[in-house]
Amino acid sequence: MTRMVPTQLARAASSPSAQAASPSAAGMAPVPPQGAADQPLGSSGHSTFAPHDVLPASAGISLKPSHYATILSDGADTDYFEVHAENYFGRGGAPHRYLTAIRERHALSIHGIGLSLGGAGALDADHLARLQGLIDRYEPALVSEHLAWCASGGAYFNDLLPVALTNEALNSVCRHVSQTQDVLGRQILVENPANYLAFEVSDIPETEFLSEMAARTGCGLLLDINNVVVSAHNLKFDAGSYLNAFPMALVREVHLAGHADDRRGAAHLKIDDHGSAPGPEVWDLYRSVIAQNGPVPTTIEWDRDVPPLADLEREAQTARSILQGAEGAVEAAGRGT
Repeated sequence: MTRMVPTQLARAASSPSAQAASPSAAGMAPVPPQGAADQPLGSSGHSTFAPHDVLPASAGISLKPSHYATILSDGADTDYFEVHAENYFGRGGAPHRYLTAIRERHALSIHGIGLSLGGAGALDADHLARLQGLIDRYEPALVSEHLAWCASGGAYFNDLLPVALTNEALNSVCRHVSQTQDVLGRQILVENPANYLAFEVSDIPETEFLSEMAARTGCGLLLDINNVVVSAHNLKFDAGSYLNAFPMALVREVHLAGHADDRRGAAHLKIDDHGSAPGPEVWDLYRSVIAQNGPVPTTIEWDRDVPPLADLEREAQTARSILQGAEGAVEAAGRGT
């Protein structure tokens, strides 16, 4: 889960007037030369990049504007970058010139935060079309969204809101996932949510809901281990038991992030704020998941109080070491040693 940027705000931030200021004035590197990246999204803006593989033992990090200059001048120790789709829904300007230059060097994982797969109403066709254009343009290795809703009646909310786990909701989510995959022409991954309350009407365990959704639609899953830690604390269940029930064979990507602890008197709530490095509990559960199930591409998310690039690279290297250790164990087992 991540703090989302509403579609309207993303479009406004990407408008020509919002991009008129020079990035150099903000201490960023000069913008790469204008060219194809200024074309509108969609077929007219489609670019063909050399393929970059995201292998099971790959470790990636969130792409942040504050790191653009360092990445382009010094490079980055990461196997891929995760980008939030809505931040690149504009039709051109500096964001796309930077992203084009970075995509020439690195694979991308596009992570949507505003499609509202769990909403009761129809998907926003314009939003879905913009997502399709972005994917056609940058050819990401991975595409993902959330089991959540964030829009109703044309209004967007600055959060990822929970879905009641019922048969009615399952049918609706499956329709939305299938529609998304049909439009995009590819599999998407759906992320487990961070939960702060439980619905009285929920009658399907979350792991079963996700498994059935994937079985009906052919989508994959994105396992956010920090979300598991947050939900387990807030809803008083065992994180290890949840992960034992999780359909790991369907997991195509893992997220790791930090969370905040909100203590008010006797109350203690964990908040999925992505404002720090993954904590010890997240790393311990991650090591266990990878040891038991083998390597899966893993993304370090850090969206608030973003530190220097080197800090994210260090977290990614920790994940990469765990992944490579598991990969070596799998290879050794295959050789019978």
